[in-house]
Amino acid sequence: MTEEDRSRRQERRREHLKDFGRSLCFLSPSLLGVGVFFILPFCVVVYYSLIDGIGTQRFVFLDNFVKLFHNSAFLLAAKNTLQFSVIAVPLAVVLAIVMALLLEARIPLKSQFRTFFLSPMMVPVASVVLIWQVLFNNNGTINEFLLLFGRARIDWLQSDYCQIVILVLFLWKNLGYNMILFMAGLSNIPKELLEVADVEGASETYKFFEIKLRYLSPTVLFVTILSLINSFKVFREVYLLTGDYPYEHLYMLQHFMNNTFRSLDYQKLSAAAVVMALVMVVLIALLFRIEDWFGKDVEG
Repeated sequence: MTEEDRSRRQERRREHLKDFGRSLCFLSPSLLGVGVFFILPFCVVVYYSLIDGIGTQRFVFLDNFVKLFHNSAFLLAAKNTLQFSVIAVPLAVVLAIVMALLLEARIPLKSQFRTFFLSPMMVPVASVVLIWQVLFNNNGTINEFLLLFGRARIDWLQSDYCQIVILVLFLWKNLGYNMILFMAGLSNIPKELLEVADVEGASETYKFFEIKLRYLSPTVLFVTILSLINSFKVFREVYLLTGDYPYEHLYMLQHFMNNTFRSLDYQKLSAAAVVMALVMVVLIALLFRIEDWFGKDVEG
């Protein structure tokens, strides 16, 4: 290697270091914020989950996790949250795709249809809960409607139908935003592919599964993750409707964590938070793998 090549390489290395330094300066406020408000608190939570108490701070390894999985309240909350997410997330994705496809087609009252599903995005959670109380209260609108047909009143939020009530609320609140995301994804599909498929006589089913859905796979991934997160956050609505200790089928993980925090049982709370974080990481990693496999043919 000549002296000129060495000097040129050193010059490039100095330029790279300068670029890295400038990038680090711009990123440092965000990195500091993430470190102080996210990474550091999570490390503290992991530490609390591995000790027997804040006072003694004796290392007990996985004892808190073993006790957690023998706790009936945690098992009930985990079961209800899992059951709700398994039903709510696929419905939120599938129905949003169907609505986006309907709006892509020429249907009557398209603007009114779009407005109806987008309006919940502008309504505060407290107002939504108030509407649901009016509808599903023991003396509410739904029960008054049932009385017209000679049916008995149902205390919706204190019965086995309670998760259906929350599911309808969840879908009404989130479908509009998901629909907009899918409409944006559909508009980015190359029109040439669809035109070629039409010329070749492809059916609408073939065009959807082999063209549209493959190009929508990144949007499906994003909407699924967003819906999964929102399904865990449905606690807000449940809490405003039913309080700290709702009917058995509405007792979610966030109820368990709130009540555990109030009892100052930080070890149990930290163990539950770590388990919940690990489950979310595994689920999201699995979704990324599925999307990578399904959308590999349309990369680039």
